Amino acid sequence: MQGMAKRAARRASDWIDLRWSAITGDLRRAAPLASGRLLDVGCGDKPYESIFAPYVDAYVGVEHEATFAKTSASTRGRPDVYYDGKRLPFADASFDTVLNVEVLEHTPEPQQLVNEMARVLKRGGTLIVSAPFSFRLHEEPHDYFRYTPHGMREMLARAGLTVVEQWTQGGLWSVTAHKLNSFLALRVGHLEALGQALGKVGHEASAASGPRLWTIPFVVPAMATLSAGARVLDRLLPEQVEAHGFTTIARHAGPTAS
Repeated sequence: MQGMAKRAARRASDWIDLRWSAITGDLRRAAPLASGRLLDVGCGDKPYESIFAPYVDAYVGVEHEATFAKTSASTRGRPDVYYDGKRLPFADASFDTVLNVEVLEHTPEPQQLVNEMARVLKRGGTLIVSAPFSFRLHEEPHDYFRYTPHGMREMLARAGLTVVEQWTQGGLWSVTAHKLNSFLALRVGHLEALGQALGKVGHEASAASGPRLWTIPFVVPAMATLSAGARVLDRLLPEQVEAHGFTTIARHAGPTAS
């Protein structure tokens, strides 16, 4: 029963968390494009492995060791490989698919990392990258950049990659509701520890204290109401110059390496 309750709480949390919903929705849409050996760069505790596992032969996760050790994700799992934050420890053209989810904002030299991902990607291989556009400061002080779809295209082109699709994550209403929900969850309810217990907020340090229990009867219904309203308004009055972020699918030009 305890396991069932946790799964139900996780499903509710996933639905309320508009940003998580947008990102994982895009990844499920992108997963059939993955194949062969997949490298998840900045994998954390591999929260997206189950989405891609049916489509790939191997799922390899790599992390920057010093950064990963300070996150709550390090208490839940570990990558397959660590690297020094500069050069990925793999030979050229080693992977058919490279995945990079919400990592580039934490990279002080993002073009260098994009170049490295292109280097280890086979010719004809697919890069799937998600990066934030409108999001709160997090994992401070290692939070450096936000990305427009145009900037992402430029970075990928410099690495020799061709963008084939770009998808907008959410819109004005879900961005606004998510910001209000983040305030309610983190500043009013102090729900960081609860989120981490459900496998969320892995990029942050482990929460030092538990929730303010007396706020939960107000905070949780308010968050659910905001999320429901935003989902409706994003459909009825779409406005996508505001977005959580963007998911970009790019390919390495040329025939697939044997």
